Amino acid sequence: MILALASPNTSTSVLSGLTNLTSSITTTDIISLIVAFILGLLIGLLAKKLLSVALIIIAILIVLIAIGALSPTTVEHWLIILGQKAQSAEGDAQGFLKILPYNSIVFIIGFIIGLIKG
Repeated sequence: MILALASPNTSTSVLSGLTNLTSSITTTDIISLIVAFILGLLIGLLAKKLLSVALIIIAILIVLIAIGALSPTTVEHWLIILGQKAQSAEGDAQGFLKILPYNSIVFIIGFIIGLIKG
C-alpha cells in the first residue's frame, strides 16, 4: 500500500488536485471571507461594549436602590417593560440575522477576536 502511494501516477494526481483547488478560489471568495471576518470583528466589539454598558447600568441601579432613590418595585416595573420591548425587538433582529454569515468559521474567529481585543 505504501508503494502504491509513492508511485509517480499518484503524486501527479495529487498535484493536479491541488492545482484545481487553487484555481477554484476566486476573488469573490476571498472578498466574502474578508467581509465575514470584519463583520465578526465589529459585532464582537459591539457585543463587548454593550455588555460593559449593561454592567455599568446595573451598578448604577444597585447604587440608586441602596441609597433609596429608587424602589425595587420601580426597577421591577422597568424590567417588565424592557422584556416586552425585547420581544418586539426580537422580530426585527431576525431580519438582521439572515444577512450575517454567523455560521462561517471566519465570522466566528472575527467575533471571538472582537470580544477579546475589544
